[in-house]
Amino acid sequence: MILAIPYPDFNPVAFTIFTLPIRWYALAYITGLVLGWRYCAYLIRRAPIVLTTEALDDLLVWVTFGVVLGGRVGYVLFYRPGYYIENLAEIPAVWHGGMSFHGGCAGVILALALFARKHRLSLLAIGDIVVSAVPIGLFFGRLANFVNGELFGRPTDVPWAMVFPGAGPEPRHPSQLYQATLEGLVLFIVLFILERSGARHRRGVQTGAFLMGYAIARTIGELFRQPDPQLGFLLFGVTMGQLLSLPMLLSGAWLIWRAKPQPQTA
Repeated sequence: MILAIPYPDFNPVAFTIFTLPIRWYALAYITGLVLGWRYCAYLIRRAPIVLTTEALDDLLVWVTFGVVLGGRVGYVLFYRPGYYIENLAEIPAVWHGGMSFHGGCAGVILALALFARKHRLSLLAIGDIVVSAVPIGLFFGRLANFVNGELFGRPTDVPWAMVFPGAGPEPRHPSQLYQATLEGLVLFIVLFILERSGARHRRGVQTGAFLMGYAIARTIGELFRQPDPQLGFLLFGVTMGQLLSLPMLLSGAWLIWRAKPQPQTA
């Protein structure tokens, strides 16, 4: 008999305001954005100076739209295009779940590009600041996945396996916690060390390190995570998450390779 740790009986609804349910998933997004914004506010006071406080406040709005719109569009296109072609009215229903990190990443890149063009700023210089805070949101987002009992792992007999509601009787890896650790805590520490060592004086190094670091962390996490049922394993046994991470890995390596030192500023 395989022993398993009982899965905590979480209520996905944290509380209600009048009749409006406030879900842990929404709170995770809000917490990640707010804490990430405050961390960026700390970073913009360190050399090289590229943003004012007022510009950062404006940037938060752009990034928020990029995360939500890009995340939803990415999920629709990458994970369930057939379903949403037949149910177009469901596309805006983000409260039903379904967000893609890779889509959100693309949405944020577009938002940053438009913001940089509007304010005549360097896209890479802004990106180097924003990516430093992204692991904060990833950490809380993966914890919310765990609370919702979604994106669970593959069957296993490890001592810390859990039986997730709706996933059958088999004990499974709590892969959400693995990903929270790798994509959140570990990646944040790596980027923090790089930032403290002056990586932002070479535009693109911090962004490249994030892209490569996330791609590696996601690829490892997917080894334990159950593939999406409507997709399963793709060519050569890879998952959609691993496939979408490959361009991030290559792009990150290219950004680091081409990075050049920037003039020191006060």
